[in-house]
Parts: sequence; structure tokens; C-alpha cells
Amino acid sequence: MDTEEWVDPVEASYVLHLYITGATPNSTRAVRNIKEICEHYLKGRYELLIVDVYQQTGLAQEEQLIGVPTLIKRSPGLVRRLVGDLSDRERVLKALGIIVPSA
Repeated sequence: MDTEEWVDPVEASYVLHLYITGATPNSTRAVRNIKEICEHYLKGRYELLIVDVYQQTGLAQEEQLIGVPTLIKRSPGLVRRLVGDLSDRERVLKALGIIVPSA
């Protein structure tokens, strides 16, 4: 594993930005899904900023978004982007670098 990317998942604070388009079904699902993931796996260790690109159009261009909803993990580690409603929990956890213990 890259030492530059490796971060102790138990100690890390996460900075996440979720870009949505109003109250569309996909955006609503993405907000619900990321909030559930954060509360379950990152409780007390995350900062989640939700940006409606309809209200802040310049940010979508700044971030060079190719699709919405888009989740951008700012930290820890390397910046990661996920496009979609974030319903594939395993994929989201992997992209965020959250290791779930095997049962």
C-alpha cells in the first residue's frame, strides 16, 4: 500500500464535499446514503459539506464535475471522487478508505 495514501482509519478526520442538483431523486438518495455512512462509520470524525450546484453554479465549474451527485473526499489521503447516488456502500467505503472488520 502507498505510504503516502495510508492513513489510520480509526484516527482520521474526514472532509467530504457532496455536490447535488436540488431535490432530485438521485441527489436525495446520495445525501441520505452519505449521511448514513458517516454516522455509522465516521461518527464524530467527519465534516460533510453539501453543495447544491443550482444555487452555486460556479463551484461545479471550479470542481470540473462531470456528473452530479458527486462526492469528493478531500482528506484524509489522496482526493477521491465518486459519482452517483452512493447506494453501493461497499464501493463508497472502499473509495473512502474505510476498512470494515470481517464478521
